[in-house]
Amino acid sequence: MAEPLKVGLAGLGTVGAAVVHLLDQGRDKIVARCGRGIEIVALSARSRGKKRPFDLKKFRWVADPVALARDPSIDVLVEVIGGAGDPAKRAVETALSAGKAVVTANKALLAAHGQKLAALAERHRVALNFEASVAGGIPIVKTLREGLNGASFTRIYGILNGTCNYMLTRMEQDRLSFEACLRDAQALGYAEADPTFDVEGQDTAQKLAILASLAFGIKIDPRAIYVEGISSITLADLDAASELGYRVKLLGVAVKTEAGIEQRVHPTMVPKESAIAQVMGVTNAVTMDAEGLAPITLVGPGAGGVATASAIVADLADIARGVRNAPFGRPAARMTAIRKAPMQHHEGGYYIRLLARDRPGTAATIARRLAQQNISLESIVQRHAPGSRGAARPGRSGEAVPVIMITYATSEDAVRKALAAVRRDRVVTGRPQVIRIEKN
Repeated sequence: MAEPLKVGLAGLGTVGAAVVHLLDQGRDKIVARCGRGIEIVALSARSRGKKRPFDLKKFRWVADPVALARDPSIDVLVEVIGGAGDPAKRAVETALSAGKAVVTANKALLAAHGQKLAALAERHRVALNFEASVAGGIPIVKTLREGLNGASFTRIYGILNGTCNYMLTRMEQDRLSFEACLRDAQALGYAEADPTFDVEGQDTAQKLAILASLAFGIKIDPRAIYVEGISSITLADLDAASELGYRVKLLGVAVKTEAGIEQRVHPTMVPKESAIAQVMGVTNAVTMDAEGLAPITLVGPGAGGVATASAIVADLADIARGVRNAPFGRPAARMTAIRKAPMQHHEGGYYIRLLARDRPGTAATIARRLAQQNISLESIVQRHAPGSRGAARPGRSGEAVPVIMITYATSEDAVRKALAAVRRDRVVTGRPQVIRIEKN
């Protein structure tokens, strides 16, 4: 039997500890599947004195993760430190330069430096595997890089952040406000004390940048992604979506268009009957559209120690078997610079909620501004304030009346121009709510 694959593990948080556990518990299965064992021989973390769910004395301790990366006794560095900068970046670069394979769960590092790291791995003929960086336990990286490597993708989109999906699920099902859901998510450990990175869409954007690179062969560029979060979503929006046959999800979407690759993260209305609309709680899902293929949707746990660690162990198993692929499915030198499709060119249906002033001419003014931008309406619903009866009395009540409109396919630019004009006309109060609609 071949010698065990020797691993240096940098980072001993929830994920790192789960990797230790899975490799220990699955020792015999790994040997049966790979023809050799996978053995952690050295560890590195910020604190050696912190209590761990395993015996540290079984492993050699290396205080500096960069020193661990160059340690001649290891074959592979597993990096679960996190962050786009040092020490994670330097440790990964050091390992690759020393001819050691790397397995990482670090989406921030890949989003910022993935192209250079891929080129470095190829130059030294070692693996750079990162299944755990996107969608936790869903094997989406392997699917795009290997399983569907010959497919010509037209669109890839998905629920890539469990915190946001959990919050939108609780808001819809339990009639909780955004603020109440956020407190609940923080209490359960799904959201950080500062939840901005999750709820404002940045986490999803980093993951989408990686998926778009794999699907379309483009260089990673998170700056090319339009990003909105879910903090503006209200119960009124979720209720309206439900009545209209939709459900609201925070999606990351990358689409191949004539203008280039359109990449966007934002709250999205999806048809209730779609596969992705059924994905609730902290679960993630990714749908792939390719020429000649029916849409393929993968669903599974998007986060958590065990789910993420299982993806890391799967990457290690590939290395143990001698499998090595170009990190992004093609040589780094053949990855093309992104031709960004401007968000203003996006076309699709839109949900628009306005608080219209209840006075003569308001409806006519709104209709005129929409018509000037050639926006046609599929439906329009006027709601009344709680406690009001019957139809509104234009010019007499003085209250702001919620008006909900669903447009036929139109452009982002047209919607923005129309709503800017409506606001200048002072026939609405507050900021209009706009949610894009994504069809199957």
